[in-house]
Amino acid sequence: MDILNPAVDRYLGSLASTDDEPVLIEMEEYARQHGFPIVGRLCGRFLEVMARTINARRIFEMGSGYGYSAYWFSRATGPEGEIHLTDMDPENEKRALGYLGRAELDGPINYHVASAFDAFNETSGDFDIVYCDIDKHEYPQAFELAKSRIRVGGLYMCDNMLWSGRVTGEEPEDSNPELTRTIDGANRLIAADPDYRSFILPIRDGVVCAVRVR
Repeated sequence: MDILNPAVDRYLGSLASTDDEPVLIEMEEYARQHGFPIVGRLCGRFLEVMARTINARRIFEMGSGYGYSAYWFSRATGPEGEIHLTDMDPENEKRALGYLGRAELDGPINYHVASAFDAFNETSGDFDIVYCDIDKHEYPQAFELAKSRIRVGGLYMCDNMLWSGRVTGEEPEDSNPELTRTIDGANRLIAADPDYRSFILPIRDGVVCAVRVR
């Protein structure tokens, strides 16, 4: 199922085509050559805009790969920003630090070669944004872990929340219905939390954006 009308998707992509920094192009080419999933420019631009909107300075990523989403967050956080990246593969750490270093973006980058949950528990203090893009079966636990450490007015964001439309229950083929139920459960968990107001933006594979209100 197409989450977004293909013609609309192409149109929105054309508006983001001005983001042609050499490092960004390199990162996208690496993803194409190696089949590495990245959020893409539309979602990346959305992450940057939301971070700028709330004047985010401290961001934690649960799942970072080689730093593509962190690239967009780094455009918003400024010299006083602090971004924590997580991944289990030390090679992704090397790639991320290389790409982000050459992009000459402001603010310190802290890369944790560890599970997202372990790294999160080793940090202290509240965050302006927690962004989640880890194994989908961990989505409910990720929100439960993060929600109390996001400041009031801060954001919890998570990718793949529409799961190619399978969460609607109207897709005739679903090779992993249990995982679909887990993602649907995470959506409902976030939507029902009284401390958050949330919506799902239907770009890419669906991005939830939940603001802490109390």
